[in-house]
Amino acid sequence: MGAVTSKVRLYDLAKELKIDTKRLIEDVRREGVDVSVPSNSISKELAERIREKYFPKKDVTLKRAVKVVKKAARPVVEEAPPPVEEEVAEAIVTPEVEPIVIQEPEPIPPAPSQVVRRLAPAVRAEKPAPPTPTISQPEPPQTAAPAATAASEPAVATRVEPVAAPSRQVRVLRPTAAAINAGIRPGERLPEPPPGTPSTRVRERAGRSRVEYAGTPGETATPQTTYIPPPDAGRRKSRRGSTRNAKRAEGKGSKFDREFIPPPPVLTLEQRIAGRLETPATSGELKAVRIVEGSTVKEFAEKLGIKPKDIVALLLQRGVFATINQALNDEVAAELGKRFGYDVSFVPFEEMVAEEEFEELIAADVDDVEVPRAPVVTVMGHVDHGKTSLLDAIRTTNVVAGEAGGITQHIGAYSVEVPNPDNHDEKRRVVFLDTPGHEAFTLMRARGAKATDVVVLVVAADDGVMPQTIEAIEHARAAGVPIVVAINKIDKPDANPNRVRQELTQQGLNAVEWGGDTEMVDVSAKKRENLETLLETILLTSDILNLKASTTRLASGVVLEAKLDRGRGAVATALVQQGTLRIGDPFIVGQIFGKVRAMFNDRGEQVTDAGPATPVEVLGLQGVPQAGETFQVVADVTRAQQISHHRQSVERQRTLVKTTKRGIEALGETEVKELLVIIKADVQGSVEVLKSTLQKMSSERVKVKVIRSGVGAITESDVLLASATQASASSSAVVIIGFNVRPESRAGDLSKQENVDIRLHSIIYKVEEEIKAAMIGMLEKIEKEKILGKADVRETFRVPRVGVVAGCMVVDGIMKRNARARLIRDGVVTWEGNIASLRRFKEDASEVREGFECGIGLENFNDIKVADQIECYVIEKVAATEL
Repeated sequence: MGAVTSKVRLYDLAKELKIDTKRLIEDVRREGVDVSVPSNSISKELAERIREKYFPKKDVTLKRAVKVVKKAARPVVEEAPPPVEEEVAEAIVTPEVEPIVIQEPEPIPPAPSQVVRRLAPAVRAEKPAPPTPTISQPEPPQTAAPAATAASEPAVATRVEPVAAPSRQVRVLRPTAAAINAGIRPGERLPEPPPGTPSTRVRERAGRSRVEYAGTPGETATPQTTYIPPPDAGRRKSRRGSTRNAKRAEGKGSKFDREFIPPPPVLTLEQRIAGRLETPATSGELKAVRIVEGSTVKEFAEKLGIKPKDIVALLLQRGVFATINQALNDEVAAELGKRFGYDVSFVPFEEMVAEEEFEELIAADVDDVEVPRAPVVTVMGHVDHGKTSLLDAIRTTNVVAGEAGGITQHIGAYSVEVPNPDNHDEKRRVVFLDTPGHEAFTLMRARGAKATDVVVLVVAADDGVMPQTIEAIEHARAAGVPIVVAINKIDKPDANPNRVRQELTQQGLNAVEWGGDTEMVDVSAKKRENLETLLETILLTSDILNLKASTTRLASGVVLEAKLDRGRGAVATALVQQGTLRIGDPFIVGQIFGKVRAMFNDRGEQVTDAGPATPVEVLGLQGVPQAGETFQVVADVTRAQQISHHRQSVERQRTLVKTTKRGIEALGETEVKELLVIIKADVQGSVEVLKSTLQKMSSERVKVKVIRSGVGAITESDVLLASATQASASSSAVVIIGFNVRPESRAGDLSKQENVDIRLHSIIYKVEEEIKAAMIGMLEKIEKEKILGKADVRETFRVPRVGVVAGCMVVDGIMKRNARARLIRDGVVTWEGNIASLRRFKEDASEVREGFECGIGLENFNDIKVADQIECYVIEKVAATEL
């Protein structure tokens, strides 16, 4: 049993020391014992020695032989006591047999350096022992240090290890100034650094110094020490230079006394981007940046000088998933630009194309050649004042004959050759735009005023200034174009041109003959009087403007009208304002992209090109554009298609947001009747007019909502949409309005099957009247009270199990049983309810007429007194007559 207890298994010892068994096996093999597996056993003495290597006991003398060699070259200053009375400093056990240089307090002058030869190799330890040597305290009368005393004579102990380790010089440990000031005595440690403060240690290896972070247990760290990497920490120093610097630092004694520099703050993504910008944002100053609408993330980043991936990362932080080729929202782009010091403004694609074209001309040092162009004259005025008749007289063609009810409902663009006032043998071209005068066509008049150079205001000499006359004056002033007044119908007996001039003076138009600046000409379109004078005045006014345009630039202009033709598809009436439009040119107009397939002038002749101030019909559009939008020929077809798709996407998003918002706002509101309308017209301008006119007719009780609008004939798709909408909306009615169009044959049959109402009109008055009647028909019937008769109470009777019965005389009308009644006492309504019983003598009666007596019992009411009056009435429901 004794043999068993004197052994210790390796895995038990490793578990006790909390080290790996492989490491323990290596340590045991260094002690000269052959072991191979953790289940092997060793003696208790060897286990105790291994324990002391990992956990050395304090105040225990060294068990290994240490030979202290005294240098012969240095004399001994004072004699030391016998060596048996002194304790030799305990050897420092460190990993990789490297002595650790520390500083210890020294109460006496420094002793001469000694050389210590270690005969045994150090044992690798998992937890290094404390590097501070344990030195016994000397007696009070003695003044010599223990290390100096021990160095006076060599002390030799019994060798434990058979193999001697190579000799190594050990630097004498000296106290630091901080330790002396702190009053640290020999054998004591400096105070531990506060939590969070990194400690350092210096290792000497091969003549080089290295500062390491985070000290290990047992080391003495300087509290003021902070690790600061040198500026050239990444470069490799030579051995010579490193040694020299180390010696210089040791000489100054400031190797650890370095200033604390806090680590650089962690920058956000936006701060890193702002730091890389060439022109960083200053406080209160924003650099203006112009960006074309629908720019992609890549284009936006290039404008700001930022990497596209950084913009993608910023968008991702905001929850927006976008690629570099995806269009950027205008609001998001403006916000990002402001964060980096840019005032982002968005310009239309057409404007950016023109600017880039000018920049190319400037870069090429080429002048833009401009040539005189024909004036564009818009004829405006009140309805039925003779605008079309005047234009007809100028063109010498019968334009007015084909209009319904004498009302112009389209913009007509005509190119007319007129005599030159300077040379009657020459002809000059003038472009006339005929606009509607009806009050519903405000948008058309506004578009005509914007696209014109001169406005001819037609005023009837018999009617004078009318509402649409004033509106035309306002449009012309808003467009900033000169006005020439044509006082028409002077051939009528009741014509009074001077009265017209006086009324125009109230609107700010003063005739030239009255000392003003507005040209006014008296004309008669019917008898063609003074037409040459009017044309001469128009040409002189346009000559003053010095109208010129370039024929070499990319063509641009405005769409006056658009329609859907069965054989030709989408057709747009366009007025070219700059450049020359040619067949094959790709262009963009609003949300529609197209390529010119064919062009026709106002006389229906096919042309191959159209210069400035030329109205033409253009074929080749992918859809019907909105009237009044500008068109721009582009060189980059792909870019134009991208802009077109972007605008369509924005419009869909806007419509969706508007629909969602309306649905949210409708929560909790009373149900409102809706009249759903599908509008189909011959031209886009009429569609806009009808749409705006019908939407203005909405009231609080009935809303008019246009669910579809377009040009062309009424198709099956329109009928199916109306049928589906009518089936799903119980409180709505659906009607299809066809303006100057007819339904297809199959669409007409389908409308009868689906019971869809289709109304066809050619005059806008009729459309308004019919829609108003439909809205009134949708209103609920109005409750109206009708008085039937009155009876005075002459006497009261109390009947068992019935209550009080009033004996009455009918003084007016009739009294009906089960009718509504109210009891009036002293002119105040005391009770209101139903008549429970009505009797004539002892028999029940359905009604009692005026002049007869009767007994009346009121429902659940007995407080009837003599002289009260009972009024009988009924509630009738009648149809509403107004909105």
